[in-house]
Amino acid sequence: MKLLIFGASGSGTTTLGNEIKKRTDFKHLDVDDYYWKKTNPPFQEKIPLTKRNENLKVDFNNFTNVVVSGSMVSWGKEWESAFDLAIFIRLENTARMERLKIRETERYGEKLQTDKKIQQNSKAFLEWANQYENPNFDGRSLKVHNNWIEMLDCKILRLNGEVELNYNVEKVLTEIKLLATT
Repeated sequence: MKLLIFGASGSGTTTLGNEIKKRTDFKHLDVDDYYWKKTNPPFQEKIPLTKRNENLKVDFNNFTNVVVSGSMVSWGKEWESAFDLAIFIRLENTARMERLKIRETERYGEKLQTDKKIQQNSKAFLEWANQYENPNFDGRSLKVHNNWIEMLDCKILRLNGEVELNYNVEKVLTEIKLLATT
């Protein structure tokens, strides 16, 4: 079975993917691991689309049960029909931005105060992420995700990112069981 978890940055897609991995035999693949080259600090250099798709497809097809976390809207039409279940996590913007600010501080620590490049990159990232609910924003946005949901050829499960993680995990596990019996 192939699952996709997506939503705005900071909505909890990776966290949910990791938890499903812990409780099942699913392999968890996070699209950030395919989108970004491994750098220190992280998230500095993108991998070209063709190469990232190639790498993800190898791992995706290597396992029977896979949960992919992250937005794949711009990765190609073939992904629209690759999943059995797509899980869309929605989190209110203020709570999401607070999560992201905390995550940035945890990720970069003191460098967030002392390194100009990291400060600039973090500020740009937070400004980009804060545009998610802007209907005129062309990047990853609620509008883009809602349009993509219409293109997906699988069942869609919508989750609230503000509820307890365990509650959302149980909802996903219930869906997996239902899909396995049909």
